Amino acid sequence: MEHSSERENGDGSDSEAYTRDIRAERQSVREALRSDLPAAHLGLGVMVIALVVVASFVGARWTLIVAGAFTAWFVLALAVIRSGSGRGWDAVRRAYIATFGWGNWI
Repeated sequence: MEHSSERENGDGSDSEAYTRDIRAERQSVREALRSDLPAAHLGLGVMVIALVVVASFVGARWTLIVAGAFTAWFVLALAVIRSGSGRGWDAVRRAYIATFGWGNWI
């Protein structure tokens, strides 16, 4: 009990240090997961190449399924962004990056 009451009556430096550490950790995660337009272009290119390979080996059925999945993901991302604050071409750009931005990690 004595330890917790000392913390409550302290100057708050522990909570400030904790807040600083959490803020720094979140910033590093944001930087690691950040994606941009060239990465999205690369992701789209890789997906097109993968679709050509899939089409050559298994046919059009699975190619359409995979392409439909990516299209559905793009439409879902666009709907979520548009329902928020995104408008016009900025919303399309953000949905494009959300869909194909994984090219950043290739």
